This record gives sequence, structure tokens and C-alpha cells, in this order.
Amino acid sequence: MTVTAEIDVTRPVGRKLVRELENKRCVKMSYPAPFNVAGTKTYTLNEVYDRCCERMSNFYGVDVKQFSTFV
Repeated sequence: MTVTAEIDVTRPVGRKLVRELENKRCVKMSYPAPFNVAGTKTYTLNEVYDRCCERMSNFYGVDVKQFSTFV
């Protein structure tokens, strides 16, 4: 027997409930896929990270990525 629930994570109580459920072994969490907002492109974490490193490198004048531990 399973139960499906929608939890509003925009409020602190919802976020706390999700954190508690994530630690339970009997709970299977599924997150909706990101959607395009008004036709804009979505980016992966690696794309955002690479762009941030590029901007910081240009700003500071050093290769920031060589000091990074993020893979």
C-alpha cells in the first residue's frame, strides 16, 4: 500500500517535512523535472558552475577553476 502526497516546499514546515522524509528508508522521493519558464533555457549545474568560474577568473585575473574541488 502506498500514499502519494504533494508537499509545498516554499514554506519552512514543508521543507522540514521533506528533510525528515528523505532520511527514512521506506520513503521513495521523486522530484519533478525542471520546466522552462516563459520559454527560457534551463541550465545544468555544471554549465552554471563553469560560467561562474569563467566570470570569476575574468574578474580576479586568475584561473579560479584550478583551485576548485568541485568536479
